[in-house]
Amino acid sequence: MDYETLKTHHREVRDDYPQSLNLRIHRALSWLNRAEQCDDGDGQFIFLWIAFNAAYANEIGGGEKSPEQKIFGQFISKLVDLDKEDTLYNLMWQEFPGCVRVLLDNKYVFQPFWDYHNGKIDKEQWDSSFKLAKQAASRALAEHRTTAVFTAVLSRMYTLRNQLIHGGATWNSAVNRDQVRDCSTLLGKIVPFIIKLMLDNPGTLWGAACYPVIED
Repeated sequence: MDYETLKTHHREVRDDYPQSLNLRIHRALSWLNRAEQCDDGDGQFIFLWIAFNAAYANEIGGGEKSPEQKIFGQFISKLVDLDKEDTLYNLMWQEFPGCVRVLLDNKYVFQPFWDYHNGKIDKEQWDSSFKLAKQAASRALAEHRTTAVFTAVLSRMYTLRNQLIHGGATWNSAVNRDQVRDCSTLLGKIVPFIIKLMLDNPGTLWGAACYPVIED
């Protein structure tokens, strides 16, 4: 699946879709298109993350937003329930199992590692949390629990997202190529899959898109 295939599909069905869903898909596709044109890993990951955000993010009452991890969990559960063809399962265990394991074992995309180095927790807390997280991820992989593995993978990606978006990394830096490559590869498969699921399930409650188009 790529931008052109998904865009063609969207043009064929969008007249019958809710406006808010069309807006989500249109925005996500626009950033997927930009990511596919990108020739560097950092830029590709950032554009793919924006596409992912366009697909899942939503506002809730009172102007408050749910914590990212909570929103991830809700969104992932919805995706897994809708994934009747086990596309996500196959991505995790057939197409990219090695990539997933390497990413989950990478301390540089595990937020408590940085919390320790920033003095927020001690070394024992960091060591313990990383060990427990790896054990939990290994059990989820062994038991083929797609939601748990996908949640863990996105949590690692979110740490990389913070590093790049908040200026905590150098463009094209040699010290983070492995995690940028692995995250970009996985997200490059996950984002088109998400958009396809949205196209195939217009009756699902996807929620109102953030920052809707307002015309005077």
